[in-house]
Amino acid sequence: MATHLKIKNVHARPVMVPFKRPPVSASGALPTAALILIDLETDGGVVGRSYVFGYAPWTVKPIMGCLDALSEMIKGDALAPFDIEAKLRLRLRLLDTPGLVGIALAGIDMCAWDALAQAHAVPLVKLLGGQVKPVRAYNSCGLWIQPVEKLADEAAQLVAEGGFSAVKLRIGRDDPAQDLAAARSVKKRVGDKVSVMSDFNQRLTVNDAILRGRLLDDEGLYWIEEPVRHDDYAGYARICAELRTPIQTGENLVDTFEMADAIALESLDYVMPDVQRIGGVTGWLRAAALAHAHDIEMSSHLFPEYSCHLLAVTPTCHWLEYVDWAAPVLAEPVQVKDGNVLIPDRPGSGIAWNEDAVRRYAA
Repeated sequence: MATHLKIKNVHARPVMVPFKRPPVSASGALPTAALILIDLETDGGVVGRSYVFGYAPWTVKPIMGCLDALSEMIKGDALAPFDIEAKLRLRLRLLDTPGLVGIALAGIDMCAWDALAQAHAVPLVKLLGGQVKPVRAYNSCGLWIQPVEKLADEAAQLVAEGGFSAVKLRIGRDDPAQDLAAARSVKKRVGDKVSVMSDFNQRLTVNDAILRGRLLDDEGLYWIEEPVRHDDYAGYARICAELRTPIQTGENLVDTFEMADAIALESLDYVMPDVQRIGGVTGWLRAAALAHAHDIEMSSHLFPEYSCHLLAVTPTCHWLEYVDWAAPVLAEPVQVKDGNVLIPDRPGSGIAWNEDAVRRYAA
């Protein structure tokens, strides 16, 4: 059946999902998760599902518009993800595919792969040549910018929620001494057996990043993430050269051409593509091959439902970023055990909607 399926339609629904711990980073706050739920219908009854994250409520309408337009371009086409992606990129060549249109394209790509795996009655990871297995994860559902005295208890909670061996701490306060205190407080509470990643969320200048990085270099942080503007590859190269703590970046890369430039300029120690930015499953596979060719450890950004499948077939698989932001609208959210996300052993990505919750949070 899989070889004969054709795309019938693409439907998208926006939801505003409450956070368990609302994100407050050095770059701003997010009151709710602005998600767009996507269903790709085939003429054989198989429905591929994915969701994308708009970051702000105002992005929902333009992303929906992009999805509508891209849907019209592929109606009647065979369910062949590589061909679908190539066709869409060709049609969008004059516009290019950054920003919101790229997010829409990635959402459709994820749906196509999900549908194809369902049609073959295998989990997505098996369709991609891998196997169902645990994927090491860190808990990224907290430790936002907040009073330092609250961080230690929350860090302990995050570790306990799934037996995690790593958590992420947000830094980038006005006072560097407060960031240092935050790192020390969290490290002291969780102990040496739990890794602590840190994230500046693009808050700093290059010079500030070097100064603050030196301040943090002896605190045992696993990595320092996005200290400066994400596309300042030359600046990142200076920072990498100056600091001992590894630099993590890559969540804003929109394709492997950007990733190749970042690698060539030695602007990162680790890389962490975001599946909706890098081009969906198809874009991720290209990025994983590039990371492998350069022997760079590759982690994920957000989207644990897809990232677990993709990291399991990534040669330089490093860490999965676990967030529970979509869990309220999922019929079966991903499970965490002993600090690992468990890949669902069911056809496709494993995503199905909790329709009662979808109606409750409809935007």
